[in-house]
Amino acid sequence: MSEYEEIQEAVAAVRERCGLRPAIGLILGSGLGGFCETLHRPEAIRFEEIPHFPRATIAGHVGRLVFGDVMGVPVAALAGRVHFYEGNSMARVGFSVRVLGCLGIRRLVVTNAAGGINAAFQPGDLMLIRDHINLMGANPLAGSNIDELGPRFPDMSEAYDSAMCEAALRAAAQTGVKLRVGVYVALSGPSYETPAEIGMCRILGGDAVGMSTVPEVIVANHMGIRVLGISCITNMAAGLLPRRLSHEEVLETTERTKEKFSLLLTSLIPLLSELGDGSRSV
Repeated sequence: MSEYEEIQEAVAAVRERCGLRPAIGLILGSGLGGFCETLHRPEAIRFEEIPHFPRATIAGHVGRLVFGDVMGVPVAALAGRVHFYEGNSMARVGFSVRVLGCLGIRRLVVTNAAGGINAAFQPGDLMLIRDHINLMGANPLAGSNIDELGPRFPDMSEAYDSAMCEAALRAAAQTGVKLRVGVYVALSGPSYETPAEIGMCRILGGDAVGMSTVPEVIVANHMGIRVLGISCITNMAAGLLPRRLSHEEVLETTERTKEKFSLLLTSLIPLLSELGDGSRSV
């Protein structure tokens, strides 16, 4: 069975379980899946119940596809994600976005937990991703192109949609949530970066670092889906503070940040729906 056939089989299984047609997709990173609890009339499907869907194995990623609405806007949210470092291929990491796209979303909000590189940042800050640097050593589009879904050579000059970014800044102003802006650097993980690697990322122009997001963003752009990215700065990256890093600290910080994160998303999603379809021709 081809990857495209697997995607269509997964889409068919999801549609049998839920009739909602989502307009906007959400990927909720480490510890951020609690936003699904705010959805109106939620319907949840576990990842393992969807054919060919990759499994989430990391603490803070519950592994559910949740449908519902936010202020009347129908959404499909991935409560948790899978990662390259879990042993998945890059294409498999992007599989969930393929399914969301074939379910009908034309806008995607991608979130993550990240380490702060910019010394002006503090744990608990939210950062709007204006661009990214892929240092993961791989690309989810490598191999045969799925012509039914997108072009062989997709443009990435505006990987993060400018109109969506402007909407996020408006939502932040309306809610009083402080929203930083910066460049996200993705490395493969699962080990945290060394101080020297963080120094390299800073020289390259990075403001935050993590182990996810970029594969999904590339796949979304390939499918003509417009993307917005938000990082929760959960800790300062290696070498910036005299202490060791841990996943527990990541989860503790996202727990403290969840209220303002939910406030921002709840205000943002209606603004995104007002932007219209926004799909790109491919």
